[in-house]
Amino acid sequence: MALNLQKDSNNTSIWVAVATVCETLAGLYNIVALFALVIYYKYATTMIEYIKGSLAELTPTVAVVEAAGVGYALNISLNTYTAIQGKDAVKLYVHENLVTGGRDDAYTLYGFASRQERELYRLLVTVSGVGSNTARMILSATTPAELCNVIATGDERMLKSVKGIGLKTAQRIIVDLRDRIVTMGIADEMHATTASGPTVDTAVKDEAVSALTMLGFAPAPSAKVVTAIMQEQPELPVEQVVKLALKQIK
Repeated sequence: MALNLQKDSNNTSIWVAVATVCETLAGLYNIVALFALVIYYKYATTMIEYIKGSLAELTPTVAVVEAAGVGYALNISLNTYTAIQGKDAVKLYVHENLVTGGRDDAYTLYGFASRQERELYRLLVTVSGVGSNTARMILSATTPAELCNVIATGDERMLKSVKGIGLKTAQRIIVDLRDRIVTMGIADEMHATTASGPTVDTAVKDEAVSALTMLGFAPAPSAKVVTAIMQEQPELPVEQVVKLALKQIK
């Protein structure tokens, strides 16, 4: 009888040990999974390119877009607010921002009426001293075309007029981004939209650049060639623009 009790006690101890090991492994798994998720969001490319749907709510700082039954709240600039105001259906290009390491992690979406505005935002937040809110403030104070001109001409005074921007930060924005807006093709695109020549159809241009990018060409030179083609022949359909661009891109 005593032998059986000893066996039962041993079995119980074994099962307790197994359960403890399993619990420890489950905890480690959760930690590894969370760490992997943080690393993914930090280093992976963004998951959402744009959101297209009905405009459910709109304020000068936030737009709620309903798509497939889900309402997405996106922080916006005044430029985007002006561009989508009064519209029933909208398409906003998305920038995802994940903040970790504090007491409360935060996942925020920013929406932009054009790719150019989004790219300028992404460039601005790479500058030391310029955070998400400051970048949005800059884009609310100037149009994307005006901001490109401000950076290209080194207009420190214009940047300093934006709340939260001092002289050193203004100088840093100009020094860090002057060459980058040229190499990325943003300066050329903004000039095309403000030039006195034929108006470039942004939707056709974006579709043509996307097609060329999918074919393996870099976005900046593709945008430059497409813009030049559409300035000369603004009525061309997307497929013709792509065909001509393929002959000109080096």
